[in-house]
Amino acid sequence: MGLVYMDNTLAGTRPSLMAASKDVIQSVAILGATGTIGMQTLNVIAQHPERFQVFALTANSNIKSMLDLCLQYVPKYAVMLQPNAASELASQLKIHGLDTIVLHGEEALAEVAAHPQVDIVMAAIVGAAGLHPAMAAAHAGKRILLANKETLVMAGNLFMQAIEEGGATLLPIDSEHNAIFQVMPRQRSKNLAEIGVRRILLTASGGPFRNASLSEMQAVTRAEALNHPNWVMGPKITIDSASMMNKGLEVIEAHWLFNASAAQIDVIVHPQSVIHSMVEYSDGSVLAQLGNPDMRTPIAYGLGFPDRLESGVSSLDLLKIGRLDFSEPDLVRFPCLRLAYDALNAGGTAPAILNAANEIAVEAFLADQIRFMDIPSMIESVLAASQFESVTSTEQIVMVDADARFTARQWLKTHA
Repeated sequence: MGLVYMDNTLAGTRPSLMAASKDVIQSVAILGATGTIGMQTLNVIAQHPERFQVFALTANSNIKSMLDLCLQYVPKYAVMLQPNAASELASQLKIHGLDTIVLHGEEALAEVAAHPQVDIVMAAIVGAAGLHPAMAAAHAGKRILLANKETLVMAGNLFMQAIEEGGATLLPIDSEHNAIFQVMPRQRSKNLAEIGVRRILLTASGGPFRNASLSEMQAVTRAEALNHPNWVMGPKITIDSASMMNKGLEVIEAHWLFNASAAQIDVIVHPQSVIHSMVEYSDGSVLAQLGNPDMRTPIAYGLGFPDRLESGVSSLDLLKIGRLDFSEPDLVRFPCLRLAYDALNAGGTAPAILNAANEIAVEAFLADQIRFMDIPSMIESVLAASQFESVTSTEQIVMVDADARFTARQWLKTHA
């Protein structure tokens, strides 16, 4: 089926969409339950117990948070990526008398994502680790709420093919892509021009360094980079937002989600984060989706589509905001955005290499091994040292990802 907006049938004609009926309780698997998106998803679900139940929760190694969530939501399955964490969680759940089945490892993540009893999969694992379970959910024909950027960045063609072949439904959860989805035509087409769309305008907050000079950015600290002015996010995504790599990855995502070329995707800095993105039509109309910067809005939209659900988000007060500002991104101060466009234009495995190098660079910055402006330097060096190939399989992507990480770590040895 692919993206719902690309299907003329819309809601109600396929099992994955019929399951969204108000009369049917949906079983939800949340991949990355202890992260920001996972917790906000649970917040929305808790507001609608008549519509949703938690079937599976997964996390990396946060035992305490997972235990608390299991006690509150009593899932059928709990999956920890780390085996030691799974063993400890199982012991704690037994003490509390819960029958939740505890599994561990990547295969277990894929197993719960594709489980026959699961209707909806929230794919919110940060980084490359989210690729395999998202692919499993696609092949199993699930309704996938995609909050993991890396799945499309690393293997966009493979993932979209799996969505189509598996009969899955894909709903983007990133606030920008969710906004575009909401104002995009519903007609099926492989060509934006055929449905009257001229271009997509991705808005960006500009992060904490929107007005910083290049010299000031050279001295940025970890605490400063983690202090996002508008959004509450995990550390990796927050650093990506500060470097504008987050927006670069979203450009690549938009390419796959909406069949848009790089030339049809523009980024506009909008510091208020009220307009989440826009679509410009061939007649000159520009449609925008607005709202307070709260991820529960796109999460609720994905969970309830085509219905609108209460999300707990307060009403937007435009009079209080008073003004909306826009500016062009500075690619000199934010070279990560330029690198993402370069990778998209290069195609093939270039975006996967970009993503892998960025993950290592962000880890190094958070560990105080490199400076903030070393992040794009490392990425550019890894891209320059790599050969790009056509993407043919997930196994190939895994190897390319590993090779790029090795190259990035070699760079660290001589520059950290």
